[in-house]
Amino acid sequence: MRLSLPLLLLLLGAWAIPGGLGDRAPLTATAPQLDDEEMYSAHMPAHLRCDACRAVAYQMWQNLAKAETKLHTPNSGGRRELSESVYTDVLDRSCSRNWQDYGVREVDQVKRLTGPGLSEGPEPSISVMVTGGPWPTRLSKTCLHYLGEFGEDQIYEAHQQGRGALEALLCGGPQGACSEKVSATREEL
Repeated sequence: MRLSLPLLLLLLGAWAIPGGLGDRAPLTATAPQLDDEEMYSAHMPAHLRCDACRAVAYQMWQNLAKAETKLHTPNSGGRRELSESVYTDVLDRSCSRNWQDYGVREVDQVKRLTGPGLSEGPEPSISVMVTGGPWPTRLSKTCLHYLGEFGEDQIYEAHQQGRGALEALLCGGPQGACSEKVSATREEL
């Protein structure tokens, strides 16, 4: 009993000391409440399409950059350039990759797609991200959509100009997933 008493006093003291265990507010987080479209639709919900586009652009850029670093010799300009067959294969694999690192979380009552390449600003102190389910399939379909819409050659050319150029190609423009006009139209609906 002698060993238990000092331990008990130490624990009780931690609650009484300012800044001890007793002064901290409990951290709580709840999973985002998904509506029927977010849970059951085969397509990416409209309010998450910009995030999805940015995720696809990031994965394409990352996979192409990784393939370029594996090249042994740079081209005459000092840049490593992939052959058409290699970048076509890399882009196809980008779309069929495992998208399990992506999911949805709610921050300040706004649902956002989150995962590699999508962080913006300060992260919340605590949040719950819902992964799996329909999100990997939706991201893969989104990726294949952009691959079909723009083609491997145009995507690789944009990649060579930098990550921003690739994201602008896929997500920008007047009809792009991240354009202000498209966002305003979605808010009106």
